[in-house]
Amino acid sequence: MTSTPPDDPAQRQAGELPTGRIARTARVGGLVAGQGLRWAGTRAANRVRSPERAAQASGERTMALADELVRQLGQMRGAAMKIGQILSMVELDGLPDDQQDELQRKLAALRDDVPPVPFAKLERLISRELGGPLARSFAEFDHEAFAAASIGQVHRARTLDGDDVVVKVQYPGVAEAVETDLRNATMLTPLVRRMAPGLDVGALFGELRERIGEELDYELEAQNQRRIERLVRDHPFIHVPRVHSDLSSRRVLVSEYVEGARFEEVRRADEATRDRYGEIVLRFFFGLLYRDRIALGDPHPGNYLLRPDGRVCFLDFGLLRSVDVVDLDGERAIARAVGARDADDLHAALIAAGYLRRAGADQDDRELLLAMLRAVTRWYAAPGEHRFSAEDVRAARREGAGPGEARDAIRGQMRRFTVPPHAVLVRRMHAVVAIVLGQLRAGADWGAIAAEYLHGAAPATALGEQEAAYLAHRAGGAPRS
Repeated sequence: MTSTPPDDPAQRQAGELPTGRIARTARVGGLVAGQGLRWAGTRAANRVRSPERAAQASGERTMALADELVRQLGQMRGAAMKIGQILSMVELDGLPDDQQDELQRKLAALRDDVPPVPFAKLERLISRELGGPLARSFAEFDHEAFAAASIGQVHRARTLDGDDVVVKVQYPGVAEAVETDLRNATMLTPLVRRMAPGLDVGALFGELRERIGEELDYELEAQNQRRIERLVRDHPFIHVPRVHSDLSSRRVLVSEYVEGARFEEVRRADEATRDRYGEIVLRFFFGLLYRDRIALGDPHPGNYLLRPDGRVCFLDFGLLRSVDVVDLDGERAIARAVGARDADDLHAALIAAGYLRRAGADQDDRELLLAMLRAVTRWYAAPGEHRFSAEDVRAARREGAGPGEARDAIRGQMRRFTVPPHAVLVRRMHAVVAIVLGQLRAGADWGAIAAEYLHGAAPATALGEQEAAYLAHRAGGAPRS
């Protein structure tokens, strides 16, 4: 299995990880300054352009900014790359649909097409972490990266016992790089706001600061993965790889190798396959949240594999939050009010859950709040057959932004909103699942399926019946009818 990586100078350069504080700050500062000047030039020129040409020029500037973000942040990895990955799930301002789709593909490259770090740098780290040369722990080890991401990359290997495994290795120096990135993150605020004015940039950077330290600790991730693997062990359509704890450490995580089709291949599959896959994705994340009180913070589709036996394998458990029962009851109350189209109950539920301040509540436009929340949540809060489309993807990214003259009213109401700490990962999970279903063009009665987890409803599909039987067997009770 062992191989030597190609001697490609361009790849070596792309794989370099600048870790010095001055070097990383200079990259961010140069990106902000250069793009800021170009935006200023575009705004000045737009004053004498027609509205149509001005809109076109602004779109071209946004596209150029995305290209630069992909190039610069893709080389930096760490928290800087995380910003680009999150932007790949956000609706960007002022672009026609075809440009939106092209821009999302470019930003998604930060998630899916990360250049690997040369193996020689990683080998020293692995040997230090495991207390000896690779041959002491592995019979075979592939030097060529199997996958690469913002904080580490993955290699295939075989243990001395003959088990096929994947070895996730943290990039050398990435912890120091992340610390610098978090200090520099506010420098990117003007650029991010230009690209996505409706995005709460403060909440985005707050989530990064709070969670990325946990993601750097692979021992914590191994603990999270073991916890979830136990919860879904022998599940009829969900799989989580087993962790090899004896070969894992703070910066090396070894787990079972799983063969399967990646998300882009599933997107090209027939409708029945896409529908079933989408339902499994929803059931996995909603089940963990509303049944097991676990919110996963990184549910993007690069972390799923469709196994040959039909089960879907889920990967990457670095970002996780346990959610209190009271907070989940608040989410259920919001969904119930949206499904019932009850503006008064929704307003009360939003206040109780901490999304709206009690002070000044008489200023809230309750019908507008209902319209905004229905635009984002009705796909899971209300029953009814629905096949997702590209517009659903855009709606999930917009988080309720509206067209034309409605935007000022919506923005005024949005200024009254806050995001309670428990809800950052919950809202992100809901939005990303909707985006995944949209990219799959999947169809089902999503509200009826979600109601099993939100409200304890009876199984709505054959998969629901399989899961109910599995859970009853696991609990030692009789299957639910």
